[in-house]
Amino acid sequence: MGVGRVMSDAKPYAAMVLLQVGFAGMYIIAVASLKRGMSHYVLVVYRNLVATVVMAPFAILLERGVRPKMTLTIFVKIMGLAILEPVLDQNLYYTGAKLTSAGFASALINILPAVTFLMAVLLRMEKLKLRSLHSQAKIVGTVCTVAGAVLMILYHGPVVQFPWSRGNGHHHGADAAGAAASSSSWLYGTVMVIASCVCWSGFFILQSNILQSYPAELSLTALICVLGSAMSGAVAFVAERRDMSAWIIGFDTRLFTAVYSGIVCSGVAYYVQGIVTRARGPVFVTAFQPLCMIITAVMGSTILKEQITLGR
Repeated sequence: MGVGRVMSDAKPYAAMVLLQVGFAGMYIIAVASLKRGMSHYVLVVYRNLVATVVMAPFAILLERGVRPKMTLTIFVKIMGLAILEPVLDQNLYYTGAKLTSAGFASALINILPAVTFLMAVLLRMEKLKLRSLHSQAKIVGTVCTVAGAVLMILYHGPVVQFPWSRGNGHHHGADAAGAAASSSSWLYGTVMVIASCVCWSGFFILQSNILQSYPAELSLTALICVLGSAMSGAVAFVAERRDMSAWIIGFDTRLFTAVYSGIVCSGVAYYVQGIVTRARGPVFVTAFQPLCMIITAVMGSTILKEQITLGR
């Protein structure tokens, strides 16, 4: 009985850790594809189409008898989720990551727990008791997260050499090199990542709210993806109307990026995050984001040959 309870309590932690590994992989392959010329507008469309194809059959079959009745209010909220995450967050993040680097973008998005915590407090979804050690820890963590993000933006410092990255200082795509080459692009990319973080936090808050009246995670995931595909498709059609060849992808990293990010980071992630959010709240879900930075930094320095500076 005791072991079973421990295992049950550990499931949310294990699920969120595994998701961060999945997100780290997406950050690496997505930046690699984007810097080789893939349109981030098209990537968002294909990513959500893949997620829809994969998740819709499970939603139709497994939640046929438990799916709540769709109302206008619920549908509008689902549209809001689709706008916040598939349309705004993903396009903003991919733009920012392309202009900076995979490692920098994943590190800067560490402000996600702080932004989500502040939103939850303002919307009274999270109770804040100043005399409680639990609340004090959250406040200190929020301050440290924001301070770290500001430090990382303002200060680069010397390049930190890892054993596996020695001799790769000539490669482009490093944070310091990118900033020196085009400070305006780097600043623009930073703003894009921060904006994506705000949208992502709003997504978690709204998802937590809608799950109270629509407790069907698979169906909700499928609906977010299908609506996200339609709306991001409209955005991509306008953005890429002068270059229709941007929609063509072959059996290469671009296809792998769309399939991997669609299955792991949209379909599976929305579903798992929905379950954990309903059980533990949106702040708990976002608290694991810093782990992704560590994994991405290591993978970025080995696979993409990105440099990591002291400020990071």
